[in-house]
Amino acid sequence: MSMSARARLRILSVLLGSLAALITARADPVADFYAGKTITLIISTGVGGGIDTNARVLARHLGAHIPGNPLVVPKNMAGAGHLLAANFLHNAAPRDGTHIGAVLPAFVGYQILDGKGAQYDARNFNFLGASDVENANFYTWSALGLKSVLGARSREALMGATGAGSYTALYPALLNNTLGTKFKIVSGYRSTNEIHLAMERGEVQGRAGNFFTSLKSQNPGWLRDKKIDMLLQIGAARDPEWPDVPLLTDLAENGEQRQIFSVFSAETALGKVFITTPGVPRDRLAALRKAFEETLRDPAFLEDARRVEMLTRPLGWQQAKALADEILALPEDIVRKARAAMEIRPGDERKAPAD
Repeated sequence: MSMSARARLRILSVLLGSLAALITARADPVADFYAGKTITLIISTGVGGGIDTNARVLARHLGAHIPGNPLVVPKNMAGAGHLLAANFLHNAAPRDGTHIGAVLPAFVGYQILDGKGAQYDARNFNFLGASDVENANFYTWSALGLKSVLGARSREALMGATGAGSYTALYPALLNNTLGTKFKIVSGYRSTNEIHLAMERGEVQGRAGNFFTSLKSQNPGWLRDKKIDMLLQIGAARDPEWPDVPLLTDLAENGEQRQIFSVFSAETALGKVFITTPGVPRDRLAALRKAFEETLRDPAFLEDARRVEMLTRPLGWQQAKALADEILALPEDIVRKARAAMEIRPGDERKAPAD
């Protein structure tokens, strides 16, 4: 073979190798699928609350970390606590990785503790992780003069609520059934933001189930001007910024109550959890989980979060799934006691005023 022929063969070999490498580089089925697509982020609360703010900040950055760089569009689906969103994601949303959800962690415990209207099995969801884990809280308007939860044993307090499956209704009912308090649940508000407006109008006097960072970012004036009294926090340990506010478990008066309260405290440990539908193809699910993890480390996301006073204390998807599985596997006797403790008693609920 002549020298020129060998040279031409060598050049052809290099070109073929380069073409093969190019084809291999471009053969990414996940990127091919997501390129030009939109991912819908279902938010199980109304506009303006902490869960909503948290989800929208994440939505602005998540797509940059998903192969193909799809646009992530938030969509609020508030109603019945978390049920509308959870049911939709489980049964109606496409199972192709184009729908994810920011759903109140109550959706896990609600499945076993009540289940009314729940058309999902939390075991089937694919967890992406949690963007932040913090305690829930319980507060009343300062003008009411209620300085402790136990003070509600001798006086009524009107607590705004969205739906039966939400923390806004669950925690007052729990305290009424276990500690003999007289919280009245005013249900039917479309969002937690509406509850806060109702507090300012004097329609209700308190709210349960908010998060400390959400409160600080959405209603900083309430804290600055001491417009609310913080009565309780729900979680595994007291928040360092609120060391004098008792935990739910601190209020237990016997071992049975402590067991019951621990069920709800464990649920809070799921944090601001994100899920996707059952049945997502493995490669897309892996890409979504990787993108979620990378987003929470992204300096641009962290700066965006800082601007709205949103903390990021993430929980990995494996840990989130393990916590959910632990809740769903609770012994039936504890579940039965907790279920009875969260039922709204006759006379303890009324409807919110119509618009």
